[in-house]
Amino acid sequence: MMFCMARSRSTTPPSADEAAEETIVDIDVTSEMETSFLEYAYSVIYSRALPDARDGLKPVQRRILYMMAEMGLRPEKGHVKSQRVVGEVMGKLHPHGDTAIYDALVRMAQSFNMRMPLVDGHGNFGSLDNGPAAPRYTEARLAKAALLMTDSLDEDVVDMIPNYDNQLLQPEMLPAQYPNLLVNGASGIAVGMATNMAPHNLVETVAAARHLIDHPDAELEELMRLVPGPDLPTGGRIVGLDGIRDAYRTGRGSFKMRATTRIENVTSRRKGIVVTELPYQVGPERLAEKLRDAVQAKRVTGITDYQDLTDRHHGLRLVMTVKSGFDPEAVLQQLYRYTPLEENFGINNVALVEGQPRTLGLKQLLEVFVEHRVTVVRRRTEHRLSRRKARLHLVEGLLLAILDIDEVIQIVRQSDDSETARTRLMTVFDLSHLQAEYILELRLRRLTKFSQIDLEAERDELRREIEHLEEILGSEAVLRALVSEELAAVAAEHGDSRRTVLLEAAEKPAAISGASLEVADEPCRVLLTGTGLIARVTGAEPLLREGPRGAHDVIVSDARSTTRSGVGVVTDRGRVLRLSVVDLPSLAPTAGAPSLAGGTRLSDLIDLERGERALGLVRLAEADIARGGAIALGTAQGVVKRVQLDFPRSDGFEIISLKDGDTVVGVVDLEQDEDLDLVFLTAEAQLLHFPASGIRPQGRTAGGVAGIKLAGGDRVVSFGAIDVTAPADVVTVAGSSGTLPLLQTGSLKVSALTEFPAKGRATAGLRCHRFLRGEDALIGAWVVPHPARASSEAGQPIDLPEPTGRRDGSGTPVAVPIAAVG
Repeated sequence: MMFCMARSRSTTPPSADEAAEETIVDIDVTSEMETSFLEYAYSVIYSRALPDARDGLKPVQRRILYMMAEMGLRPEKGHVKSQRVVGEVMGKLHPHGDTAIYDALVRMAQSFNMRMPLVDGHGNFGSLDNGPAAPRYTEARLAKAALLMTDSLDEDVVDMIPNYDNQLLQPEMLPAQYPNLLVNGASGIAVGMATNMAPHNLVETVAAARHLIDHPDAELEELMRLVPGPDLPTGGRIVGLDGIRDAYRTGRGSFKMRATTRIENVTSRRKGIVVTELPYQVGPERLAEKLRDAVQAKRVTGITDYQDLTDRHHGLRLVMTVKSGFDPEAVLQQLYRYTPLEENFGINNVALVEGQPRTLGLKQLLEVFVEHRVTVVRRRTEHRLSRRKARLHLVEGLLLAILDIDEVIQIVRQSDDSETARTRLMTVFDLSHLQAEYILELRLRRLTKFSQIDLEAERDELRREIEHLEEILGSEAVLRALVSEELAAVAAEHGDSRRTVLLEAAEKPAAISGASLEVADEPCRVLLTGTGLIARVTGAEPLLREGPRGAHDVIVSDARSTTRSGVGVVTDRGRVLRLSVVDLPSLAPTAGAPSLAGGTRLSDLIDLERGERALGLVRLAEADIARGGAIALGTAQGVVKRVQLDFPRSDGFEIISLKDGDTVVGVVDLEQDEDLDLVFLTAEAQLLHFPASGIRPQGRTAGGVAGIKLAGGDRVVSFGAIDVTAPADVVTVAGSSGTLPLLQTGSLKVSALTEFPAKGRATAGLRCHRFLRGEDALIGAWVVPHPARASSEAGQPIDLPEPTGRRDGSGTPVAVPIAAVG
């Protein structure tokens, strides 16, 4: 057993008398610790951490509202500094530190924490992610809902108890015209216990309370039909109601909260997950932090961007862009698992009932409130009845005196003092002491005819009110009906619609493994149009050969791939930029030429240098590389090069060494080089084609070999490949070399490729267009499978004439500049 000694201590030596009075007490440490800890625990439970089940408030909250009401800080009055409110509460009622008081005041002003805020705050009262400003910077007054909590305090409806120094009185409980504990919820941690209660809808809780008033023996299921579940201030969704039923039955349970989300097209090519409501007590910054951690840890995949577009006009709006090729619904299931878009709320309905902490179900919570409200209304009625009876007593005495006012005046004038006058009035008119005193204090202005009429009307009104009040007190049914009517009036004036959506069960979750989030690795074609739009179409076969005449835009390049592979974009500077196919928008396959209006701009997906231009697409799939596929390049100086598809895995690399001033003008895929011819078209209208099989493959650093022999000053304007076993068209546009191509229309000529016999590599070509006056160069040239399709720079279709049948004939004027042929 451990003991300690307690004695008084002083900085100066004790005198003889003090030494004689000194007392040493032996204390059992174990017993002292138990007693001290128990007192501390009681103090925390009853005075700080747990709300009372009647008004749903903790002591600090109750004292704040009462003091603000005493200060006259009503909703129609101006705000005052929060520091002033804190000082009044701390100095008069709650000596526990200003920080605790201000924190409680702030929470009662936050609409994202309270379903019905009790304090109307002005200034920075914080957010879910950031704390409030200091109390010297913010202002506060009572909210309209707080008036319902403090109404009738001056009518002896609750007991008043002394404050901490016994100098002032404070209410033991607030009248509370609505079930505040259910409506606003509560949270707190005491010693050995805690409470965590969810907010509810005012209209629903009032309906349940009124049903319980009318049917005291109502079953829990009946009440749950009126209160199906919590209604959180921030909205969102509650998924699964079994835990809520458990909490309403036993006082303990849990439920899942989910953000309100929808899938939208955030750009012309990307879908996104848009969040408009977050789970209760989850802030945007916390979500962003958890999302970043999950993405970095690769627990969440498929998210490329996160934006907070919240503003005062549109409310919460968080946009998470989904990577193309990922199923947004599957990504959303991942977010539910690894981010606060889905959170659990554990219900623990612990509150004080008659000074004792108890765990309460829904019916018990409503019963405690209803009984409290019945008591408040009964005490209020009793108070009003006594006041009206006292007033009626005075009015009746005054009416007796007015009937014989002359004698009253004579008695008063003949009396030596007020005591004698009061005694004689009581004797002559049979008045009580209060009535006689009231008559003596009567002013002469009341002794008029109209005053008598007013007094008689007041007497009759008082008698009717007294009769009504006695009726209320005389019948428990009438009293409870009055409580029900007042609850209905509160719900009608202050109620609003439900914010939180209740779902009986969660949607069937998608698998959240990494592969299941992605589009299946299936064959597809990547298509590039003349206006720079790119997309993918499911299926390995090209769908471009028999499209309807006049289809929107034209395909200028396509590459076979799979959705989980990549394609390369060849530029005029001899670079290949790698592009992930899954990032491209997917178009549904069609029987004819597909419209790529749903595609995205290639320039948004790759980083081109200043003045650099994309020419076409090449395959980068692993299967094509393994089969030894190849591509061919043609340059403006007439160089041709064949390159194997053995490319590095980097995002960008060079595949040809260009001479000074030279640029790549075209790139072709040599999938079937035994039937392909390479075609050069020059500015001076020379056309040369020769078999692709005659070109020897070279490494990426090689500079190529001679492709076409150019005359002095001539240059290649077009390079391509064509299947010589199928019909093909040669489309040429002649104009002036001194004018930009897209600023002049020129003359158009369409010829069949069969009109131009093949020649050997590195030889001069054959004339393919005869220039008219003012024309000195080809400003556009293409060789494409028949029938050719043309479009303007805006992608609008341009009708092409039928082939002329003449190899070197001149062209006919075209109405608008041709930007692409495919």
